[in-house]
Amino acid sequence: MLKLLWRLLLLVIAALGLVWLKDRPGNIVIHWLDQDIELSVFVGVMLLAAFVACLLLVIWILRRIWQAPHIIRGNRKARREKNAYQALSRGIIAAGAGDSVAAARHAAIAGATLKHEPLVKLLGAQAAQLRGDKDEVARVFHGLSQNEETALLGLRGLYAQARNRGDRSVARKQAEAALARHGRLAWAQHAMLISFTHDKDWLGAAAMIEQMAKAGNLPKAEATHKQAALICAAALAAEGQDPAAALKLATQAHTMDPALVPAALVMARVYSAQAQPKRAFKALRECWAKFPQRELATACANVSAESAEDKFERVRDLVGKEPASAEGRFALARALIGATRLDAAREILAVDAAENPMSGVCVLMAEIEEASGDAAKGKAWLGRALAAPHDPVWMSDGVALAEWSPISPISGEVVDCQWASPKHHAAGHYLSFMLSAPPLAQPAQAPLSTDLTKPHLPDDPGVE
Repeated sequence: MLKLLWRLLLLVIAALGLVWLKDRPGNIVIHWLDQDIELSVFVGVMLLAAFVACLLLVIWILRRIWQAPHIIRGNRKARREKNAYQALSRGIIAAGAGDSVAAARHAAIAGATLKHEPLVKLLGAQAAQLRGDKDEVARVFHGLSQNEETALLGLRGLYAQARNRGDRSVARKQAEAALARHGRLAWAQHAMLISFTHDKDWLGAAAMIEQMAKAGNLPKAEATHKQAALICAAALAAEGQDPAAALKLATQAHTMDPALVPAALVMARVYSAQAQPKRAFKALRECWAKFPQRELATACANVSAESAEDKFERVRDLVGKEPASAEGRFALARALIGATRLDAAREILAVDAAENPMSGVCVLMAEIEEASGDAAKGKAWLGRALAAPHDPVWMSDGVALAEWSPISPISGEVVDCQWASPKHHAAGHYLSFMLSAPPLAQPAQAPLSTDLTKPHLPDDPGVE
């Protein structure tokens, strides 16, 4: 629109100029070769303009003739590049469709013209992958990794190859090299996280989770939850060898996620060993308020070696006289059975035993009946336990675990380990159910530092 207005303005100015000349008559006399040529000023100006226009036209024609070879070469190059990019596009589609032959053919066509185009090399690598030529794939990605502009692409390809063949050390090196170039790279951070968790380097994994959150590759709330779980795993690993370090780590994890049961249990065990029962009770109560779970009640009952009646009193103080949760009722009933308050235990379990009770409830009811002298009812309850729904256990990605773990047994990812009842259970599993508390001491482990800054990772990114 502006161009059109500008051209109209120029035409108006030219017309006004011609009118101005027409209104001011005069003559131009040219004396040349003993002849006089007389013209009006208006005609002279028009002839001069025509001469200039002809001169410009001649110059333009001569330039076009001079530039013709270059223009022809440029047009040919443009056509070749257009055909090459079309071949590249078709090759990418063929690779996506799994047609290795067509992908390789189009890659060769595109490569003949676009020799320095990274996408052509990537297409060649994809075609080689489709036909199973691992050496060619490695060669292409190695070449890409040597170029500053395509280094990250090449490193990711090399990482994927190393991961697929199970070479964890090489895969980690490629991820480290990628992070050194780009500290916020999500796939490289994730690769390092998987490497740390595979090596059970819980603190390294926690530090990487923190960097992923700072880089914006993980929501802050999710990062805090996962970091707490990994620090808790470090506390469990350190507990047998270095209780002080384990307590420090467990306290940090408990502060980050008060509902994290294993962290509270580590704190309770260490405080109990240090003869600090009040601190142990405090940690267990804080966790119970966020997430009622029977292991907390068991730990509370076994903080110190006292009578069964004292253990019942402590469990009751933790869960309340009339627990609202099934876990609370189960824990209180178990403590009542230990204190031989059988009628009270039967009353507490009445709600849970009324309809489709869990196997653990059936076992407790069997104990109550047998202790009351009614062996027949006890056997009947044990028979019901065979077909009853499984008690809650630690579940990760749908798999029942023998003990809590922050890592999925299926994917190896850091996932939320849930206390839940499995959908399927083996008949007779109730026989493995233990009414006694788990031991307070853990197997000896290698000492573990509480320094969350190790191992050294690329400076925060401003840092997968």
